[in-house]
Amino acid sequence: MKRAAAEARGRKAERRAAWWLRLHGWRILGERLRVAAGEVDLVARRGRIVAFIEVKWRERPEDLDLAIDQYRLRRVAAAAEMLSPRFARPDDDIRIDVMLLAPGRLPRHLVHVWQP
Repeated sequence: MKRAAAEARGRKAERRAAWWLRLHGWRILGERLRVAAGEVDLVARRGRIVAFIEVKWRERPEDLDLAIDQYRLRRVAAAAEMLSPRFARPDDDIRIDVMLLAPGRLPRHLVHVWQP
């Protein structure tokens, strides 16, 4: 798959994930945030929870189970640590979530997937 096509699919998946989160009571605070440590696809808030969310799209639903690994989660966690002062208040709970998307399937929201 060419890089431009992969980029377009990733952006589309992030938009879908953002809408899914909004429909479930989340407010999107940021999208595609890059810092020296890495990138966070979405930052969302619901109440006192601020979630830094990695979004993964796969053409085949059976490939979703292998879409995320410890390396990627470590980079998201490092980026979230750098970004959290910008989005979180002192009493907020901060977590790393993952959204998994595939054609013909509802998005799967995995909550609090990373503990340093």
